[in-house]
Amino acid sequence: MTAAELDFAAAHFADERAPFLSARRVSELLGVTMVELARLIGVARNTLTAKSGQRKVDQALSPVVRILAMATEMAGNEHRAVIWFKHQPIPGWAGKTAYDLVGEGKAEKVLSYLEAVRAGVYA
Repeated sequence: MTAAELDFAAAHFADERAPFLSARRVSELLGVTMVELARLIGVARNTLTAKSGQRKVDQALSPVVRILAMATEMAGNEHRAVIWFKHQPIPGWAGKTAYDLVGEGKAEKVLSYLEAVRAGVYA
């Protein structure tokens, strides 16, 4: 997925009123509460809704949105991508899912795995 394609996919998660990602949209897509999303991305729950925290939330949500965009491209639709993100164990990570790894601050590992799968390293 090129940078332009990632930007286009990420635009789906944009806030209509601001140039930032929408935590509400991501939480709705994942089927989690805002509290669970805050825990997942490592920000305080109040930060998700505070105007002053938009940049911090945008930065914390960015890896999740990139993962979901790549997974959507590979899975064919968002619903399948979310199921994969939340429930499919990633090989080599002791049964942990992308959701688990993101919650541990290892979103870059998930992105690397997805890039490797796309390149045909893992079949």
